[in-house]
Parts: sequence; structure tokens; C-alpha cells
Amino acid sequence: MRPVRPSVVTAAATLAALTAVAGCAEKSDAKGGDGAVQVVAKDDACEVSKKEFPAGHVRLSVENKGSKVTEVYLLFPDDRIVTERENIGPGTKATITAEVKAGDYEIACKPGMKGDGIRQKVTVTGGKAAARSPEMDAAVAAYRQYVQQQADETLPRVKVFTDAVRAGDIEGAKKAYAASRIGWERTEPVAESFGDIDPKVDVREDGLEPGQEWTGWHRLEKALWQEKKLGPGAAALADTLDKDLADWVKRVGKAEITPTSMANGAKELLDEVATGKVTGEEERYSHTDLVDFKANVEGAQKSYELLKPVASKNDPALVAELDRQFGSLNALLDTYRADKASYDFRPYDKVGAEQRKELSDGVNALAEPLSKLAAAVVK
Repeated sequence: MRPVRPSVVTAAATLAALTAVAGCAEKSDAKGGDGAVQVVAKDDACEVSKKEFPAGHVRLSVENKGSKVTEVYLLFPDDRIVTERENIGPGTKATITAEVKAGDYEIACKPGMKGDGIRQKVTVTGGKAAARSPEMDAAVAAYRQYVQQQADETLPRVKVFTDAVRAGDIEGAKKAYAASRIGWERTEPVAESFGDIDPKVDVREDGLEPGQEWTGWHRLEKALWQEKKLGPGAAALADTLDKDLADWVKRVGKAEITPTSMANGAKELLDEVATGKVTGEEERYSHTDLVDFKANVEGAQKSYELLKPVASKNDPALVAELDRQFGSLNALLDTYRADKASYDFRPYDKVGAEQRKELSDGVNALAEPLSKLAAAVVK
């Protein structure tokens, strides 16, 4: 996960507060009487109500009683991510629904959204497997194919970018930069589920952990737009980016994908927009934030559309609202590009404060019902 920098914490907290007020967090009693695993996140503790619970559809009912924005993860023993929720502001709650198999796991709270987090070991016992309809299986299969396709299509786009970097062609590299990131941004939650790839290819400078070498897209972005030169180390950075993304492409097929991870991933993509793109933090040198913004929305919408046959049976009102909000946000984004077939979006430094507020409001309006999709899928 890319850690949230201090300058973004306020935006993250605002988003979390709006989410809680809008009612996207489900209420649970403090003792977990409704079957949810209660997670209380503090600045110095991660309290879990149950250290053992049965396999199937698991709900984590999270409350942040700390002073910092936090995120909560359910992790495999090798640190792969089963499910997560970022940007949980102080004093707010969130509910995460996930499909979990029997085995050993860890629940991690990350106050300040930095580091390895405060962890608690939990055991998921052999229980009734999560029920899946043929429609759910079809959605997972189609999404797995989509993610692999996006990864496969990213490599040649990245090579156009890295070849220009290796050739010292600054203008050519600038032209290829944003397009090289589209497939990644559409499927980022799956890439992030591996834990180690995202910090190599997509971390920003002030998100680095102590001692971490800065590699990836944003290091080259800074060289191209701020430093305005490709120094002697640029070719090596390009080679490393190619290698790390090739590793990602090979591993995508092994990702754990479930209907709930698809739904939660869609919400995570909207959180990415709210805390990185709308603020202008993500592409701070190139100002190509709206390209990432659109790709994040497209990825979220793909998950939703694949899950829609199931959700429409369980919660038709939610589906109607999601259709409306996706339509509204896409229409708003279209006003910032030349035509609907183009990714030639307006540079984000040319988008004024009032327009950014309008975009932020559109994201929040979609994020609230989208946070309910996972629960609708498993009803």
C-alpha cells in the first residue's frame, strides 16, 4: 500500500468522516453479537474481539479510536492481502465483508497508514465454505481474465515509455508516461494484494519507508517534469520498472479473487481517487491525475458490472443508485477531455478549486453506495 503522507491525511480523514456520516458503515454491537469480528484500532493497539472464527463470509466491524487515520488489513501469513480498508478516520467506523478460507491469518491496524502495522494473529477454522452461485463464479472468472488482460497490455505500453527514457528522449517519455499507467490503475487493488510490488513501482517520494530506494514510475516522473533531465541512473530505473512490472504480470494469475474482493477493490479504487487524484498528489509533477482518475473509475465500474447480476437480485435499489452515480461521474469526467475515446485529459494544474470540489463531491457520492456492494453480493 502506498502510505498516506501528512498532507493527505486531512483529505483521507474528511473522506472517512463523510463515509461514516453517510451511513456506509454498518452498526454492530460492541461484543460482536451480530457475528462480526470487532476490530478496535488505536494509535498503539489493534484489539480484536475474536482470535478464532469459522470460514465463509467474514465481516470485520472496524472502529478507529485513535487520533490518526488508519487502515485495517486481513493478511495471509506471507503478507498477501485478503481484504483491506484504507482511510478510516479518527472516530469513524467501517465494515469489511470478505470471503475467507480456513487457515492462519493476521489482522493488522496501521495508524498513520505507515509501516507493517500492529498485528494480531487469528485462526479461521474449517467451516462451511462461502456459498457461490454460478453467476458469482462467472463474475470471478471474467474479472480474472480482465485483470490479466490489463497487465498483459501494460507491458508494451511501459516499454514505449522506458525505451524513450533509455534513449534520453524526454518529450517522448513524457508523451508515453500516462498511457503506460492505465492498466495498472484499473486493477491496482489486485496488484497491491501481493504487498511487495506496489512499493517498487508506484510509491511517491514522501511515501518511502526508511532506507527504501526510490524506484518506479514516480521517480522517473520527477526526473522528466521537475528535474527536466534524465541523468545517468535513468536507464537503470527504466530497466527496473520493466523487470518489476514483468514480475507483476507473471503473478497476476495467482491472485486470490473472490466476489467480495472484487467489490472491496472497487471501493478501494474510489478511495485512491479521493486521497490521491482529486488532491493532485498522485501526479504532482506531470499533472496527469485525470488519466489515473478515469482508469480508477473504469476499474471500479468493471468490478461492479460483473457483480451486477448478483447485486441486482439482492439489492435492486443499490444497483439503481450505483448506475446513476457511475453515469454522473463519468459524464463529469468527459467534460475534461476532447472526446470520449481519448485519454487526452486536461492537465490537473489547470483544474480550479471549484472544479476539484465538484469532482470530489462526485467521487464521494459514488463511494458511499459502492461501499455497500460487498454486503449486497453475499446477502
